[in-house]
Amino acid sequence: MPLFKKQLKPIYAKIILIIFVGIAFASIFFVGFNFLEDNLALQSVSLLLAVLILVLVVIAFSFLKNQYANQLEAENLSNLINDLKKQLNDALDTADYKSIYLANMSYEIRTPLNTVLGMLNMLKQTDLDADQKAQVEIADYSSEHLLQLVNMIIDNAKIDGGEVELNLAAINLKTDLSRLFKIFEYQAWEKGLDLEFKFLFESEKKFLVLGDIAKIQQVLINLINNAIKFTNNGKITIIVDQTVGIDDDQIVTFYIKDTGVGMSSHEVKRILKTTNKAEVSKFTDYRGGGYGLSISRDLVKLMGGELKIESKENKGTTFYFSLQLKKTLNIQVPSPEIKPILLDKFNVLVAEDNRMNQKVIKFLLEQQGAACTFAKNGLEAVDLYKILDFDLVFMDIYMPDLDGYQATEKIKRTRKYAKQKTPIIAVSASAFDEDIENAKLAGIDDFLAKPIDVEKLKELLVKYASVDASI
Repeated sequence: MPLFKKQLKPIYAKIILIIFVGIAFASIFFVGFNFLEDNLALQSVSLLLAVLILVLVVIAFSFLKNQYANQLEAENLSNLINDLKKQLNDALDTADYKSIYLANMSYEIRTPLNTVLGMLNMLKQTDLDADQKAQVEIADYSSEHLLQLVNMIIDNAKIDGGEVELNLAAINLKTDLSRLFKIFEYQAWEKGLDLEFKFLFESEKKFLVLGDIAKIQQVLINLINNAIKFTNNGKITIIVDQTVGIDDDQIVTFYIKDTGVGMSSHEVKRILKTTNKAEVSKFTDYRGGGYGLSISRDLVKLMGGELKIESKENKGTTFYFSLQLKKTLNIQVPSPEIKPILLDKFNVLVAEDNRMNQKVIKFLLEQQGAACTFAKNGLEAVDLYKILDFDLVFMDIYMPDLDGYQATEKIKRTRKYAKQKTPIIAVSASAFDEDIENAKLAGIDDFLAKPIDVEKLKELLVKYASVDASI
């Protein structure tokens, strides 16, 4: 049985040892003094010394054992700290890998998607019959949907970190959502389902509302996709209810009803209460994994609402949510006539290694009145810049031989650039905050993400070509 029931701290063990050693010396001095004075017999002295030595041995043993235990605990603690550091480093490496994978995936999808959207835009400018226009519209909106999905995956990490902000703009829900619902109409018909959508208004006077249409659409896309996927027969009904107005605010409620497989009350509670996305993703028994529901719930919450579910097994499900949106004036904006914004000769050097993307950029720039010269890599861009005069440079970031950053650096070291200060705009499908920041550090004047947004392109041309922004 150990002398101390609890392991002592080193400082306490030393104090106790010192006390016992002091008592031992005092006892030896006392016994020796009494022996010399003939107060104690030799036999008694020997017995007392033997007991004293035994006690000292036990105490010393306990002290050494305590020291060993402390040392062992320190070693275990050190090993534990090292293991935790290793796990932390592994977790950081995994996070870095996921971040790199996400960036690469985004880039790989955005690059061909830029071509698809550009070609569809070109096709829309040609003479098409009614059926062809409908087909192009479906392809165009489906491509936009794919782009939204890519953005959604990236933005979802920002939602978790509380970094996403709402982009409020005046929206006409009927106009902006009807086209979306018509796309799903084709999907429903392919499965033999009816799809009906209704817009209910507060009164004859219809208001525009301030909201984030992209995020509203993303929620609806997720919920309608789920409804179609898990409805084998019957009907999908979508209702946008704007019948409740409070002063300057409009309460808009969105309903997505299906006649599909439905859910038990237990499954509904799990989806609504579970906050961990890893747990939500385990709902493989319903709705294809549940990740879309998790994102939809977070987006609705971000917009100030709450996603709710009513469902019965084998009867169907209704998802619905309400948003309180500000009313704004119902100003009818005529469809803009496509006309060049560059009235004078404007030469643009485009460094782009993808030939299909070259055609897309050429079409978009020429549509605005620009003349294009192409370089298939960074080295060629630098050489062309030296011998020809350009008003603007569009520089793809990732190119063979010499990337956009290196090519920009070489251009900025030329005498021509020192004199003309030609604006350089980075163009890339990888449009993360880090890419934009790296472009700034490289001395690039602006950043244009792929797929190219025509309005953003026009803004940049207005900014760097010194043309009238009202055109």
